[in-house]
Amino acid sequence: MKLTTFVNPYTGEERMGILLADGEDPLILDANAFFARMLEEEGEEDPQVLADALLPPTVLGYLRRGRRAEESARAVLEEAGRRLRNGEQVTGISGARVVFRQSEVRLRAPIPRPPKIIHTAGNFREHAQEAEKAGWPFPIPQWISFLKSPSAVIGPFDPIVYPKFVRELDYELEVAIVIGKRGKYISEARAFDHVAGFMVFNDITARDIQREEMKNGLLNFGKNLDTFAPMGPYLVTKDEIPDPHNLRMELRVNGEVRQSGSTSRLSVRMEQIVSRYSWVMLEPGDIITTGTISGVAAFRENPQLYYLKPGDVVESFVERIGTMRNPVVKEEG
Repeated sequence: MKLTTFVNPYTGEERMGILLADGEDPLILDANAFFARMLEEEGEEDPQVLADALLPPTVLGYLRRGRRAEESARAVLEEAGRRLRNGEQVTGISGARVVFRQSEVRLRAPIPRPPKIIHTAGNFREHAQEAEKAGWPFPIPQWISFLKSPSAVIGPFDPIVYPKFVRELDYELEVAIVIGKRGKYISEARAFDHVAGFMVFNDITARDIQREEMKNGLLNFGKNLDTFAPMGPYLVTKDEIPDPHNLRMELRVNGEVRQSGSTSRLSVRMEQIVSRYSWVMLEPGDIITTGTISGVAAFRENPQLYYLKPGDVVESFVERIGTMRNPVVKEEG
């Protein structure tokens, strides 16, 4: 399944959606609202209350509900697909609209405020090698980790704000691993039992601030300013991705390819990443990132030519997951 969070254009509520069909303008189903209708048709006396309990209306609630929510979501997807194929209506209680074109709604990040984001750096060795070649003043060993602020999260098509005090705004294309099951001290062999799925992630970075912070061994505001964590466009469940270690990755700025690589170039496997960071309790909705591939602006010859600027459009693509398109805008005021 491909899960998303969209804003209902009639009520303004954030709702969990399931993609009914891919394409240039996918169909998105309000899973909770349609499930309530299904329960009503089965004769339930209070279908909306039961729907909220079994298949919550938010992605975070869905992940926390676990197996029962997944079973309900798959039943909803199957029944909605059947009705559409047969030319039948797919509506909510009292005929409420529950199917939308993606172009009709605003997509938020699938998990608009993750409980925590554990960020990994240095796990694509080509990225570390390009840093050394470019003379970056700080080493990039494996297993650099830091926390990314949930308040920095934006949706897959929301603007990245270029702060007025920043001079070197950079991009870092990554894969986000989404935790679906609570666990601590998780073994590598059981790591994927705790993974719900994957998203595209862009670790926007103010290099000039980062450079100053790292003199004190810190990674803080340079990675955590407002809008510095675009993610989405969908949470793609792990059953949709046969091999997460063989996904093509590409980042483009104004159509020009800046980063191109594959998760096959990870120097550590994703189950190792999940296992290593489970020394803290991992909760449903937590995000763990893989680190970025080579090609960032800071490590290029003449990096000023490649840093992001207002007016740019950043496209972040990961095979089988999707593409984000985030414009860069100047901070107002």
